[in-house]
Amino acid sequence: MIASKLFLGLDSSTQGLKATIIDEQLEVVYEHAINFDHDLPQFKTKGGAHQHEDGLTVTAPALMWVAAMDLLFGLMRDEGALLANVAAISGSGQQHGSVWLNTEASSVLANLDVSQTLEAQLKSVFSVADSPIWMDFSTTAQCQALEVALGGAQAVAELTGSRAFERFTGNQIAKIHQQNPEAYAETDRIALVSSFLPSILIGGYAPIDVSDGSGMNLLDIQSGDWAPAALEATAPNLVEKLGPVVPSHAIVGTLAGYFSERYGFVADCAVVAFSGDNPNSLAGLRLENTGDIAISLGTSDTVFGSLAEPHPSAEEGHIFVSPVQPEAFMAMIVFKNGSLTREMIRDTHAGGSWKTYDAMLQQTAPGNGGRIGFYINEPEITPTIVTPGISRFGADDQPAAFSPEEDIRALYEGQCLSMRLHAGNIGIEPRRILATGGASVDKGLIQIMSNVFGVAVYTAEKSDTASLGAAYRGLHGFLCKEAHGFVPFADAVSAAPPFTKIAEPDRDAHAVYIAMLPRYASLEQCVVSKNGV
Repeated sequence: MIASKLFLGLDSSTQGLKATIIDEQLEVVYEHAINFDHDLPQFKTKGGAHQHEDGLTVTAPALMWVAAMDLLFGLMRDEGALLANVAAISGSGQQHGSVWLNTEASSVLANLDVSQTLEAQLKSVFSVADSPIWMDFSTTAQCQALEVALGGAQAVAELTGSRAFERFTGNQIAKIHQQNPEAYAETDRIALVSSFLPSILIGGYAPIDVSDGSGMNLLDIQSGDWAPAALEATAPNLVEKLGPVVPSHAIVGTLAGYFSERYGFVADCAVVAFSGDNPNSLAGLRLENTGDIAISLGTSDTVFGSLAEPHPSAEEGHIFVSPVQPEAFMAMIVFKNGSLTREMIRDTHAGGSWKTYDAMLQQTAPGNGGRIGFYINEPEITPTIVTPGISRFGADDQPAAFSPEEDIRALYEGQCLSMRLHAGNIGIEPRRILATGGASVDKGLIQIMSNVFGVAVYTAEKSDTASLGAAYRGLHGFLCKEAHGFVPFADAVSAAPPFTKIAEPDRDAHAVYIAMLPRYASLEQCVVSKNGV
């Protein structure tokens, strides 16, 4: 039986827009997703984006996100989703995407006409029609300028949580201010994707939440507010254009009448601050406790989790303010060579068969006789290695040839050792691991992960954690409003399905990997020195 109150999570990823509705028992009662390329072909995107001729600039049409909301809500209404029971909405937006709204936008948002589509009404509100997104790599000059202005990469990391990154919004703002000053002057509000979508919902400018805001190189992660020195080094009048920062559980408004009249939502539906996709994934996996980490095994591998005391680094990783605990932090590290690299070695040695691959893995022992390999199929983010290639070292730390079976084990062990090394460098010390992503079904890889970290590995019931996390955060914000104060996130999600344990560490194997870790770190430095930047 469906509970009287429902909670809607929206997730605007790079590829599409998804809705997940949960009830008060945290059961998923409805899901629907649309794909930008397939369902909105008029915007001519590939993978939800436009790749520009310079090979560095990557954007998405801002109006596409508006059209997606029209389409998704219409489908939900037509399918009989119980929108009138939705008590609160929150959401997830792809991190680092920015939306540039002109001086007409505020009036248009406040006066939405139920007889017209959102797309028809909002098509003229953008001062920059093509929004920079997370894949953009065109702001190296602006990153260098920010680091010079603030006293170096480590100073930027300590202030904002990360060194200056090309995709981060502050550096995108600096580029647009420098290269398109007319558009900058015409801009009334610079939103993130995660604050633009709720702006449509409430019929006015929604603030940026502190967690997604800490992925901009503009926010002081200790104070939870904009960092004046970073703003000053980026562009003029930036405080006015960005607006305020709010806690991630804050109610930013109630749903505009347009949505109750056109789609059947209840008139007083609360809108909770949206956040970024990575913070919402942390919420979806309920990583509110220090020591809980997730490892997402996909095209890129990502390690993220909660921290009480952050260790920002100019060399690696990101520190965000936690989206579920105002006094805590979220750490994240991205490794570009993930599943595609694993598939490359599988195809080379196991004829494309994972079953054969696993059988070959079992023919070697933990530690691989001291053999360590670095498999860089694409330029690596962590650590920075720009030249692809494979480096293999024997037990004497000299270059060596590996058998196919040794190659297979060296890849898995190297990936897991790298995760442990770099997670530790920014303060991540896991008590348990939640594995997600496509490769989380690979028992051999998961067992090596458990053995390297020395902790048990679990898996979640649902793999699409961003939209689920948004729904959880909608419930959390609603409960905080009802209580007139902060409710612990753990209390809000205590009825969620338990995680399933899929691996326990072998203590003998763990001891082998602990002994290998200093050698791995030393050899990695050799590879970085030879091929890095």
